[in-house]
Amino acid sequence: MSLDEIKLNEKAIIKKVECQGNIKRRLLDLGFIKGTEITPILISPSKDPRAFYIRGSTIALRKEDAKNVLVKSANEFQ
Repeated sequence: MSLDEIKLNEKAIIKKVECQGNIKRRLLDLGFIKGTEITPILISPSKDPRAFYIRGSTIALRKEDAKNVLVKSANEFQ
């Protein structure tokens, strides 16, 4: 599943970043690394972008970028 499919306040674990070029480099620089826990915490009134809590920071991503981040629900690991 991709990051844009995770429900609000549901923890997930990043499996893979599936994009290329500058956007991939940017996501990796922001901490979107395999094995990292991430939680959607805010949704804008227009539903795009969404804000995610990752590695002690809040990062907003557009839906088109969030679709490139594959995740697994943290509940699957418990």
